[in-house]
Amino acid sequence: MKTGQLMTNPESGILVDIEDVWVRFDGKWVLKSIYLKCYEGEILGIVGPNGGGKSTLLKVILGLIKPEKGSVRLFGRKPGKQSRLNVGYLPQISHAERSFPVTARDVVIMGLYQQMGLISRMLNRHKQAAMEKLEQVGMAEHANKPFGVLSGGQQQRVQIARALVSGPRLLVLDEPSTGVDSVGQEDFYELLAGLRDSHERISVIMVSHDIGVVTSHADRVACLNREIHYHGDTDSELDSDIHQKVFGRNLKVMVHDAQCVSCKMRHIDDD
Repeated sequence: MKTGQLMTNPESGILVDIEDVWVRFDGKWVLKSIYLKCYEGEILGIVGPNGGGKSTLLKVILGLIKPEKGSVRLFGRKPGKQSRLNVGYLPQISHAERSFPVTARDVVIMGLYQQMGLISRMLNRHKQAAMEKLEQVGMAEHANKPFGVLSGGQQQRVQIARALVSGPRLLVLDEPSTGVDSVGQEDFYELLAGLRDSHERISVIMVSHDIGVVTSHADRVACLNREIHYHGDTDSELDSDIHQKVFGRNLKVMVHDAQCVSCKMRHIDDD
């Protein structure tokens, strides 16, 4: 079992609890009978094909979409503005956002706007908080560089710093490795594991269409294609029937390279 995986009594640390949730758009069910839990101090991966409902499920968790049926609890209450203050949300980054004419530090400070208010004056403590998070993700030396000139992996780290600056208990990440090369991805997933294993025990829910990446780096995985077809330990074998139900018959699975840094550390921890 990986460092930081589920606590002895996980029921005492449920951050997200979804019970029989159904969501319908234009007369079609996008999510059907979804049951899902995320616990304190874990990385939960949600995998599935494009159009399978992954981003919709994240918005349900955040209270941005209300289900037609079922219940959602975020930190023990219905998701809303107050509960979202404890969540760092990183949606998919658009090409426009990648070319923002602002510095890396400015991007991080944007993560405080919900607490500051858009018309509030930026104070030294806000700048200091941004610098502390840039330091935490290894980007302090790039604080004054334009965000648009940074590499994909560097932009990703700055975005994580923005999600962290408000002091969340939970990170919700939508396709976080898009536009990042394989080396940058490995660095990024090491960073997530470090956040999970730190004294803050930050939990992570990340969405991806890449089942190989998620099963290599998450503690548990949920396979979603409108319905949950598997929800459990990533060390358990996902059989071909589950693969076909989630991704279809023409799935090609990329086997993750066990020589990558984070996988080596995982095997060391398991031993």
